[in-house]
Formats: sequence, structure tokens, C-alpha cells
Amino acid sequence: MTLALAIHGGCGTLPKAEMTEAEWAQARADLAAALRAGWAILTKGGSAVDAVEAAVRAMEDSPHFNAGHGAAFNTDGEHELDASIMDGATLAAGAICGAKRIRNPVSAAKALMLRGDLLLLAGRAADDFAEHEGVDTVENEYFSTERRRKNLASMKIREIVGTAAEASEAEKHGTVGAVACDRQGHLAAATSTGGYTNKPVGRVGDSPIIGAGTYARDGRCAVSGTGKGEYFIRYCVGHEIASLIAYKGLSLEAATQAVMAELSEHEIGAGLVAVGADGTVVAPFNTDGMYRGWVTEDGLMHVATHGDVEMAGQA
Repeated sequence: MTLALAIHGGCGTLPKAEMTEAEWAQARADLAAALRAGWAILTKGGSAVDAVEAAVRAMEDSPHFNAGHGAAFNTDGEHELDASIMDGATLAAGAICGAKRIRNPVSAAKALMLRGDLLLLAGRAADDFAEHEGVDTVENEYFSTERRRKNLASMKIREIVGTAAEASEAEKHGTVGAVACDRQGHLAAATSTGGYTNKPVGRVGDSPIIGAGTYARDGRCAVSGTGKGEYFIRYCVGHEIASLIAYKGLSLEAATQAVMAELSEHEIGAGLVAVGADGTVVAPFNTDGMYRGWVTEDGLMHVATHGDVEMAGQA
């Protein structure tokens, strides 16, 4: 079976001028680090589930992405974190939303999946569950970065002057995610986010919703999305792609293109990474850019932020 791993760090990538070349280089390096973390598990015979968890954890620990450390602020100036993970072999899944103290929300989602009787926990219950399971917890301030503070200030000004709708995807959104295929041919997907800047307290998007921002099913595909979560929920994006493959016999590329075309038709900024049952990887987006990366069968890493894709060495 062809090993496969792909990741995204959110669509709506910042204009190149808004970060120094050193900052862009560090963001690409963090994408490569996430790929190495997941690929190391796959090449040792590990599961796709463990691989996507490792890749997403690496991005949650990076300040360059809107998940974990570096998450967006809500209207109260706090962070509320969402994440989910799904095993394509069994359709088992776990998700948490509105968490405030979980350092790596994807690991709490995985712990919930392994427990088996629950799929989704919210707010304080999610935080308490993580603590009980030995998943690292931190103070909410841990997730804050100066860039996110500036984004919050900018969005509050836009709200006052009535230009919030004109904000770029990069100002508003951001998500991280990973998809993988292991040596047994099993698929998995995981997604994590801090929501969007200046979001209402308690708002939950697509990232913890199985079938919307995250979906995996052996024999079909694994998908992790990024964009305006409310639309991903309405369109059931992950499940829709899997259904087009199953019921219309479309290839992974054709299925993702069909869904992206529909989102684009309605001017919905979106992106995703997906892997097919044969190890095929796609990473479409319709915004200015999308943090993304994948590893080819020979172990060579590819990472990108905007249009250009660069080689990033061996995983």
C-alpha cells in the first residue's frame, strides 16, 4: 500500500508583504516539521490515526497557525479551541469544541475517540476530560500571540466602521489539518482550529463536526478542510467528497474539484487536503494561498504557502 500524508495550515494565507521572509521561512519549516512527525510514524508501520495526530500536534505547537498556540481571539479576548479526529477503518471519531485549557486539542479528541462511548464534548467538560485523561492543560493565555492580538484589534475596528465583511480570509479564519494512508491501507483525518478572529463566544465551526471539516472512510477518502466553517457544515464537505467517490465513481481529484467549484460559485473561500484509497493526494484551494504540504512515496517533502511549491528535503 502507498503511504501518504498531507497537511494544511489554513487557507487565506497572508499577503507576502505582511510577514518577513524569515517569518515565511519559519512557517514553511514548521510545515516540514509537521510532515516529519507524521511521516516518521507511517514509515515505522504506525497507524494513519497516530500520524495525523502527530502532524496536527506539531502545527498546534507553532505560533504561525490558528490552532493551539497562535489561536484566534474571540470577542471577549479569549481562546476557544475545536478539534476532531476520525479513523477511516472503523469510522470511530472524537471531537472537542469550545475548550479553553487543552494544549493540544487533537490529542484530547483522540483520547475521546479511544474511549468509544462519546464522540463530542464541549467547553468545560472537554477541558475536564483532557485533564482526567492526562492530556496536557495550560492557562488560556498560553495560546496568545502578538499577531493574533493585532488581528483582533483590526477586526474590532472593522466591526465599528462596518467593514468586517471585507476582511480577508487570513484576517478572519485559519485551521490546521492532516490526512494519511498507512501501510494497511487505512485512512485517517484530523483538524484543529481556534475559530475565527472576533468570533462570538460559544461559536463552533466545522472543524469538530464529523462529515463537515473532518471525514475519513476506508476505500473512499480522508478529508480535512479549512475556510468558513458554517458553509462547510451546510455543504457537509468531507462526506460530500466521499459520497461522490462512492456513488458516482469519481476520482478523488474530480470529487474535490466538484465540491470546490460549488463553493467557489457561491464565493465561499475554502481549501482542503484529501487522500484517496490508493494514496493519491490533493490540496485544492480558492483563496490567495493555503499553508500546505505533502510527502511523496520516496519520502520527499513538498511545502507551499501561495502558488509556488518548494522541496523541503527528506521527511
